Amino acid sequence: MSRRTWHVIMIAALTAIFMVQAGGRAGGARGPRVRHHIKRILFISIDGMHALDLANYVRDHPDSTLAKLSAHGVTYTQSLTSRPSDSFPGTLAEFTGGSPLTTGVWYCLSYDRKLSPPHSKCATIGTAVLYDQRMDYNPHLLDAGGGLDPAKLPLDPSRGCAPVYPHNYLRVNTIFEVIKAHGLRTAWSDKHPVYDILNGPSGRGVDDLFDPEISADAGGGKTYQSTVALTEKYDEIKVRATLNEIAGKDHTGRRAVGVPAIFGMNFQAVNTGQKKSPGGYQDSQGTPTPLLADAFHFVDVSLGRMVAALAARHLLESTLIIITAKHGNAPIDPLQYQRVSPTPSDLLVKMGEPPAFARQLGISVLWLRHQDKTLQIVRKLYNPEVWSALRISNIYSGASLQLFANDPARDSRVPDIIIEPRTGVDYSEILTNIAEHGGFNVEDRNVALMLVDYGNPAIAGHVLKTPVDATQLAPTIAVALGLDPMELEAVRVEKTAPLPEF
Repeated sequence: MSRRTWHVIMIAALTAIFMVQAGGRAGGARGPRVRHHIKRILFISIDGMHALDLANYVRDHPDSTLAKLSAHGVTYTQSLTSRPSDSFPGTLAEFTGGSPLTTGVWYCLSYDRKLSPPHSKCATIGTAVLYDQRMDYNPHLLDAGGGLDPAKLPLDPSRGCAPVYPHNYLRVNTIFEVIKAHGLRTAWSDKHPVYDILNGPSGRGVDDLFDPEISADAGGGKTYQSTVALTEKYDEIKVRATLNEIAGKDHTGRRAVGVPAIFGMNFQAVNTGQKKSPGGYQDSQGTPTPLLADAFHFVDVSLGRMVAALAARHLLESTLIIITAKHGNAPIDPLQYQRVSPTPSDLLVKMGEPPAFARQLGISVLWLRHQDKTLQIVRKLYNPEVWSALRISNIYSGASLQLFANDPARDSRVPDIIIEPRTGVDYSEILTNIAEHGGFNVEDRNVALMLVDYGNPAIAGHVLKTPVDATQLAPTIAVALGLDPMELEAVRVEKTAPLPEF
């Protein structure tokens, strides 16, 4: 099927979907509605929140904000975030409609064989791309000392050795760019200044990007990620920014700019509550410890403040509220947690083949110095003693890797080997954590997803158990705002459909 033919079919299908939603279900009693009653999107990412967490919370707290929201929308119980389930690919899946196949972004920390290290004057080729707090002028300050320091960024030999800002690194456009191109205002709040990546290749997608540094000093030698209480204090900064935007101001509350067509934030409190002892879960059924329960409660109360603010300004029925997560955390069952040492990267060093770069969390992703030795290294990993010691579940390389990724011999960013361990195995070096993400397993990827539309009673309280993907959010947002999802480059390439039912 040609791209043009697929485009025509897709538009016809989307038009049919909207006509059904506008007029109610077949055989229903509802009368016609204004076709595009949704004027804005409030997007909330509760990082770490599983579909199971949402189901448990709504069941156990029937008077909560999340329970009330679920009664006015669609809950998708089989929603999968990106593969791998890390913050950057998870966020980009939601806001581009694409996987690493098209975005070119595998992790926040990754490797590119065509870029050069900072300060190298492009004398060498091949570098780690470390898009986290290390790129700040001063990662100890909430404002990062003024944002991203260009002297710390990787360099691009093909662009005169220019620094590669995160937005330069992204290969496709974002929903923020699409919305802004139609003269609408955009805003977003996240956890590091490197979320500049959401500006997209244009560098101008988000009108009001507010990214206080979560790794900043919070006093007493701790960062805002150290405890649930400190993370809640950090999240509250972004909650106030979001409330300012609902009030029609910028995130500071100082300028009247109008309510954005898309805005929102990510919460980190649940993520901290899952990772830091004595938090996490009590059992395999997802019963939260008191510390984690406090994080859920904080998020629920914060959401209640946002819903109340929308209602007070008579914006609730024209706002689509999306609640999801960039990633989950594994394991849920505390008995499954295992820290493995030495890690796959350590073993490669012992083999005399140290990787060019390794990203190791709930999975091991390896970029090799000598790609022609990939098969030789994989064969060594299949040694029964190595397989058992690393608690390996699957190894992806060669043909098995290229079932979902580009050829690493042709794409400078694709890893050569991915080692997937059993659920609960942690390859990271963060000794204080009791859970981690970044992998392929279901507890990393099966995240909360709920779309709430108070202006459309036809979808109220629906629960769909059909498998869906985070990439379907971007075209869904476009359709909800009356825009063409084909304006998203990743949607055209990966043929990403909007979410069913909505």
